Amino acid sequence: METTVEKSVEVLNDLIEINNDRIDGFTRASKDLGEGDVDLKAVFDKFASDSRQNVQELSAAVGALGGDLETGNTVTGTIHRAWLDVKATFSGQDRKAILDECERGEDAIKKAYQEALSADSGLSAQHIELVSRQQQVINEGHDSIKALRDAQA
Repeated sequence: METTVEKSVEVLNDLIEINNDRIDGFTRASKDLGEGDVDLKAVFDKFASDSRQNVQELSAAVGALGGDLETGNTVTGTIHRAWLDVKATFSGQDRKAILDECERGEDAIKKAYQEALSADSGLSAQHIELVSRQQQVINEGHDSIKALRDAQA
């Protein structure tokens, strides 16, 4: 039977993995942009930086619990990045296509944070506060990507 600490470590590690996916996804998307997309590169770099900060905070929380730290990516994230690569190849660095795929990634991380904050996640009040604060930044990022994508229509 899983203890509360083990469950918390698992939830926090899941968030580390999906933040790693987000870092990799925005880094890849930034590379796929053309020279005229300096504005998006700045946005993508900021979101990757936000997720690096999230990973540092989550890693510290896992360490404080005495848990083993995950440093990889999720299987879904790997698929997401591969799809981004394929789309970029076919779209010829199309801004809207890249933003569409970035929004899909933002939907995934937004869902992961919602699940982490569910009543059965087992997180302590301290970890709920950390995850809630990060969730606010994630939600703002999602909304920004959606607005940028919608502006391309």
